[in-house]
Amino acid sequence: MNHPRAEIQVDLPLVRQLLLVDYPALANQPLFLVDEGWDNFIFRIGEHHAVRLPRRAAAVQFLQNEQRCLPKIADRLSLELPLHIHIGSSGPRFPWTWSVVKWVPGQTSEKHHFPDRDIRLLAETLCRLHQPAEDGAPQNPYRGVPLQSRSEGVEERLHRHRERTDVDVTRLKDIWRACCETPPADQMVWIHGDLHPRNVIVRDGALVGLIDWGDVSAGDPATDLACTWLLLETPASRTAFLDIYDAEPCLIQRALGWALLLGLVLLDSGERRHVSLGHATLRRVLADA
Repeated sequence: MNHPRAEIQVDLPLVRQLLLVDYPALANQPLFLVDEGWDNFIFRIGEHHAVRLPRRAAAVQFLQNEQRCLPKIADRLSLELPLHIHIGSSGPRFPWTWSVVKWVPGQTSEKHHFPDRDIRLLAETLCRLHQPAEDGAPQNPYRGVPLQSRSEGVEERLHRHRERTDVDVTRLKDIWRACCETPPADQMVWIHGDLHPRNVIVRDGALVGLIDWGDVSAGDPATDLACTWLLLETPASRTAFLDIYDAEPCLIQRALGWALLLGLVLLDSGERRHVSLGHATLRRVLADA
């Protein structure tokens, strides 16, 4: 599964022109491209802000969900968030809505070894996030859904990777099927939807922020708790995190299934850093199942 092709070309002159027309207060600040993700271009503008622009039509709804929902949940979260400062208008130069957001300074957490304080902070943050979602909250067809709805894709990936990986694919298949038999969530709560190391920000050796809320939606909190296996290296740290969260056994089992699913997705991404994380995630799943 390769990186989706951008459906529109975005460069520095275009972004600066959009700012001149729509948000001139920042138009003369230093500007540079930070990242081109699956869904958005991210440009740093000055010291304190960033510009997020969809790179394909399918991503527009995700950015709109973020624009609409993040203000509703931000007040109860203590970590730094990329709060929306301005919602940009579509127009002849760019066909979709876009955002100016607060920049969350720091580094992504791929190499971060989570100490006890960060484990507690992350667990408590997710407890505060995972509150009942309001009527009309967006739902994501790929995140927060029942595991059974993702089973066909998981089974296909497991079959395809049987000869491509050194992890025990037969045992992973048994784990997946057991997770799918677990009772589903009985309530839809607010979820982040994409808690992997590049969306978890650390600064000066400490957890400080959560970014990229494009998958925010009402769903099963197990999707977010998959971060247990994406972020935490040791069985003891994973147990501590789930204990602080006070996750009940069915929720843990579904979260394990989501970690397995996301580990397979990472293997298919085509990017070396993702493949490495995918293998690590699947090994942790096998260790804890």
